[in-house]
Amino acid sequence: MKAVTIMVPGLLLSFTFDVFTPLVYFIFILIITFTLADIRPMTWLKIFSPFVLVALTSAWMATLYANQTFSYGNVLFTIWGVDITEGSLMTGISLGLRSLCFVALSLLFALTTDSTKFMLSLMQQFKLPPKITFGILAGYRFLPVFRSEYQILKQAHRIRGADREPGIKGRIKQFRRYAIPLLANGLRKSERVAIAMESKGFTGDKERTHYHQMSIQTKDWLFFILFAGMLAITIAVSYSLGYLNIFGRQF
Repeated sequence: MKAVTIMVPGLLLSFTFDVFTPLVYFIFILIITFTLADIRPMTWLKIFSPFVLVALTSAWMATLYANQTFSYGNVLFTIWGVDITEGSLMTGISLGLRSLCFVALSLLFALTTDSTKFMLSLMQQFKLPPKITFGILAGYRFLPVFRSEYQILKQAHRIRGADREPGIKGRIKQFRRYAIPLLANGLRKSERVAIAMESKGFTGDKERTHYHQMSIQTKDWLFFILFAGMLAITIAVSYSLGYLNIFGRQF
């Protein structure tokens, strides 16, 4: 339910090309993130800040290369021989704000979601095949192990004096020294996991019982109603004020 709730505004906002709608909804996402969600502001800022540069770059490129549909209005200024109009500037800002909305929604989902429960929910409610679900879960569990093994290999090579040689050739040799042991350990672990799953009776059958039963509760519906309702209100207010712009058409 949370994944669907996050996807619906993200999809609908992609059709808007005005500044008011994504700006208001972005402020709403920030309020929800820092008031109702248990997310540390510094953690959120560390992850979010690199995407600000991406949004600014996208906005600038959209401003420079907006097509005739979005290049309406008076020319505000000229840069590198390109006329920047009111429409192209608004389109660029809108694209940047929409990008920030997508990132904020994604962070709200990622930082408040238990990956195991999410995969179990996909399997039980979206009927995702168990083979895919448990395969993804097993691979996800291997990531911290691979990180730990990489650090051990790196320290062992350093103790033995096998530092990286300069240049591209040194990088290739370093990659081979790390990749082969990690790949071998990964194959051994995957084989052990496969044998363990078979010994526990895992066949990949969809008709199976679950120890952890996932169910949609009232708070899940309230979460959906909150985000969908706020998006509807934002679009309605934007329309009433004359700001709403869908694919370059003013409403």
